[in-house]
Amino acid sequence: MHYFLGADIGATKTHTLIVDETGRALGFGESGPANHETVGYDGMFESIHDGLEQALRGAGLTKGDIMGAGFGVAGFDWPSEYDDTASTINRLGLNAKHKFVNDAVPGLVVGSDEGWGVVVVSGTGSNCRGWDRERKREGRVTGHGVLMGEGAGGTELMHRCMQLVGYSWSKRGPATKLSDAFVEHVGAKDLEDLLHGYTTNVFEIGADAAPIVFRVAEQGDKVARDLIHWAGCELGEMANAVIRQLEFENLSFDVVMTGSMFAGGEMLIAPMRETIQKLAPKARLVRLNAPPVLGAVMLGMEAGEFDVTPAIRKMMMDTISPFRNLPVKQS
Repeated sequence: MHYFLGADIGATKTHTLIVDETGRALGFGESGPANHETVGYDGMFESIHDGLEQALRGAGLTKGDIMGAGFGVAGFDWPSEYDDTASTINRLGLNAKHKFVNDAVPGLVVGSDEGWGVVVVSGTGSNCRGWDRERKREGRVTGHGVLMGEGAGGTELMHRCMQLVGYSWSKRGPATKLSDAFVEHVGAKDLEDLLHGYTTNVFEIGADAAPIVFRVAEQGDKVARDLIHWAGCELGEMANAVIRQLEFENLSFDVVMTGSMFAGGEMLIAPMRETIQKLAPKARLVRLNAPPVLGAVMLGMEAGEFDVTPAIRKMMMDTISPFRNLPVKQS
């Protein structure tokens, strides 16, 4: 029997999974953050190692039993980071063949039936990557959000939201119920107190407040609705950049959507779909309905030169749930 490992290495937590050659899930680990940008490469190693040990104990296996391993690595954004990332993974002492990719990619691998296309991440932050059918060419954005004017995760949404609340206060823009909603959210005395506290870092309003924008939009507030429409268009434009890089305009392919923002439904997805299909009319938007760690395992199987059949995919889906109710990607 052959065994394979996958790790979804995130900015807030790391999930590790071991399956056998049929796709049956055998061991699972959950450990801490492992993005080298925040915890360093030593912190990255400690988190991956912890998750690996948990998964091995659960499966009753040793490192030597692993035939292939796949890693989706948050913070692995540039070729210059390849050597340090490779050295960190090599410290695990696995003798198995392995591959590692940016942590957006496993969502594409498991979310698209054919394992290629475009993946758009919109959670706390945002990102977009793509692979051609042969996985020889990759399309991408920088993944650096507000700094680079990319996309709309919760962080970017709230950045823009508070600008609009400020516009309302200064009469630069129309009045919006977002103002009252965030006065209540932070416990401010009034709108001026909210803005004073926000601009002096007394009140922190981050990505976790994004559901408030959707709630106010559902109540009919035009500013909130326009804001979410803007976010959908931004996500669509991010996907279009990758589509152009990979010359997908005339192809039929999946655009996998992953991240907590997509829980907002059609209010966000419809403008994204419209933006993408103006460029690539055959693109299909699909929600990721599986934890990305399964995509990492599939990459591990491919690294170990083992074919991932539909039956193996189904077995992984069917047997992961007893370990825990894993969410889809939230980054």
